[in-house]
Amino acid sequence: MKMTFYGQFVAGEDQESIRPLIQHNRAFGVGSILDYGVEEDLTPEEAERKEMESCTSASERDGHGTSKREKQFQAHRAFGDRRDGVVSARTYFYASEAKCDSHMETFLRCIEASGGASEDGFSAIKLTALGRPQFLLQFSDVLTKWRRFFHQMAAEQGKAGLAAMDTKLEVAALQESVVKMGIASRMEIENWFTVETLGVSGTLDLLDWGSLIDSRTELSKHLVVPNMQTGQLEPLLSRFTEEEERQMTRMLQRMDVLAKKASEVGVRLMVDAEQTYFQPAISRLTLEMQRRFNVERPLIFNTYQCYLKDAYDNVTLDVELARREGWCFGAKLVRGAYMAQERARALEIGYEDPINPTYEATNAMYHRCLNYVLEELKHNARAAVMVASHNEDTVRFTLCRMEELGLHPADCQVYFGQLLGMCDQISFPLGQAGFPVYKYVPYGPVMEVLPYLSRRALENSGVMKGAQREWQLLWQELKRRLRTGSLFHRPA
Repeated sequence: MKMTFYGQFVAGEDQESIRPLIQHNRAFGVGSILDYGVEEDLTPEEAERKEMESCTSASERDGHGTSKREKQFQAHRAFGDRRDGVVSARTYFYASEAKCDSHMETFLRCIEASGGASEDGFSAIKLTALGRPQFLLQFSDVLTKWRRFFHQMAAEQGKAGLAAMDTKLEVAALQESVVKMGIASRMEIENWFTVETLGVSGTLDLLDWGSLIDSRTELSKHLVVPNMQTGQLEPLLSRFTEEEERQMTRMLQRMDVLAKKASEVGVRLMVDAEQTYFQPAISRLTLEMQRRFNVERPLIFNTYQCYLKDAYDNVTLDVELARREGWCFGAKLVRGAYMAQERARALEIGYEDPINPTYEATNAMYHRCLNYVLEELKHNARAAVMVASHNEDTVRFTLCRMEELGLHPADCQVYFGQLLGMCDQISFPLGQAGFPVYKYVPYGPVMEVLPYLSRRALENSGVMKGAQREWQLLWQELKRRLRTGSLFHRPA
């Protein structure tokens, strides 16, 4: 294994053994994002059982209550094994609070090692490793219902179909609608929409709307939304048992510990994106971390999946939120790792497919989001983006736009990222040209990273395509040197 797949995709067994590779890459201008690649080797049945147990509430398991969450945010046995159809992302299944503490300790060691390896390191974390996923499902359901309610109100005001940042509700008309729906009295509603909370414009946008359910507001305790199936008003926020409250608190505490350690050792922390039924909560919790820790520089990076139809809205909303609140925007842009699984789940369960219809549409979305962020970087020296892509056209697009916008690689606002063992023909030329570029560097004992390696094997066709590209470039260089007679001489 060490001479084949392991040697290609994994740096070594422990932090000491990977040091030579990190130093070698650094000599060519390529940094490292350490990733302890060990996974539980669960059978599909074991993964399914763990997922169903950890994604349902106590009342649902006891049979004393039915889930009020929408279908998309409920656990479904047919999709209990979240590894199915996923070849490029590590998957965690909840076992216990002690196991989550163990994952946190692993992330802490990676952060410390990244800090020791370089002065400008990155580390990546997954929130499903840090707590019970039931909380992420419930919170995602709340955030999605609340955003949908906003768009429902916008449609009533004749503003359907506008981009997220262009949609503004007239407060007076909104108050009338809310009174008619019986959600609250006119006096209560007037207390919600005050000059102190919304300013004097007489309108509110999606960011204003989102702030109304912020945990810091008393209003959040009283909000209801219409159930789209029954038309009945239902409480927006579900109640947790005492044990569920403790588990949710521990998850937030683990996030806090990791962010503080990253700040202490000077390592940027990237929060990986996950499935769409977890992602609204993951993004919102990441924003809370950014508010606290991105005060002087972008320490926490949120991940945006550009194969999603709402990727551009998500990026533009978060950029605007950072502007308004004065913290540093940090983003990692990816295409996405769960396409086949997301499409199959949406079709089977019966909700709208969240994925762009074609590969070309995803490419266009990626470049649209990236261009918007690069424009922001031109005017905001405290923002940063990681272009996490193996696509040569995307890298070429980024370099052209950087030149046009006057974004210099030495400013370290634009980073590039690829996986270890893939697309070296992109990473190393970028590094040698002075661009900040990083490799995701998995490490761990051979037998314990086999689940990771098995997925890499499934990507073998993509690897071979990249290898063919590298051989093509090498052959072109060989022919050039033969023509010029410089085959046995170093270029000047």
